[in-house]
Amino acid sequence: MNFFLETLKVTVLLVYYLLESLVFLVVPGRKKNVSGEIVLITGAGSGIGRHLAVKFASLGATVVLWDINQEGLNCTVRLAKEKGAGRIHSYVCDCGKKQDIYRVADQVKKEVGDVSILINNAGIVIGKEFLDSPDSLLEKTMEVNTMAHFWTYKAFLPAMIAANHGHLVSIASCAGLCGAGRASDYCASKFAAVGFAESIDLEMRILRKTGVKTTIVCPYVINTGMFDGVKSKWPRVIPVLDPEYVAERIISAVRQNQEILVVPRIAYVCPFLKSFLPVKATVLLLDYFGLLDLMSTFKGRPKKE
Repeated sequence: MNFFLETLKVTVLLVYYLLESLVFLVVPGRKKNVSGEIVLITGAGSGIGRHLAVKFASLGATVVLWDINQEGLNCTVRLAKEKGAGRIHSYVCDCGKKQDIYRVADQVKKEVGDVSILINNAGIVIGKEFLDSPDSLLEKTMEVNTMAHFWTYKAFLPAMIAANHGHLVSIASCAGLCGAGRASDYCASKFAAVGFAESIDLEMRILRKTGVKTTIVCPYVINTGMFDGVKSKWPRVIPVLDPEYVAERIISAVRQNQEILVVPRIAYVCPFLKSFLPVKATVLLLDYFGLLDLMSTFKGRPKKE
């Protein structure tokens, strides 16, 4: 194909995709049925993971729960069963350890079957200035928030590719789109998670595996306890998010094959402004919205959790 024809083709498709996106903003696409799908959720013992487990179970999915906390898993299983869940399996797994992930993944494949919807939700945060963060905790942040995605994809993606059917969901963060003070490790891990998920999506397109979908989720601070103490400067503009609301948005995005979900919508502006504003102007806006020192009041979950 010569330069003129290919340029014309790209221009026409670009306009079409833009118009398609605008239409779907007004008229949401049809939601796919997840009944019978095997959904694996990491970090399912609390927070967003727990809400996702209960909601997917109520939609008829077979739900597989991973968490390092047995007590938290038991609570999630009980709540899911109260909502009528019939097929729910729980496993203690430390997502900061590669061999643990591979071991439990093999167990899931033998006992439950091939996972068709993988939700990497497990995450940790230190909440200290970089130089005050112990090396061991910095490594743990990367292992849980980023490296775990590598190993779960290695474990479950081959079956999705073979069947040309599946969905990969990365619960990242707005901190994966814009840096924040006292969250250098967390931002680094979430930037990496976003880049990794985007790259895998491109690999699936190159392989023509159109049945394997990808959804990247970038929420603002969620009221789950993980960021306990963090407050919004302008709560009516950028509110601390309700976990049940975020879980509902995630499930809707998955069922509509939405590639990127940023919550709240105003946060979509952040990477756009960063792309052309001077650094000083970006810092000024971050300070205005209270994002520059957002972590100054951070407490986090009590150690027992």
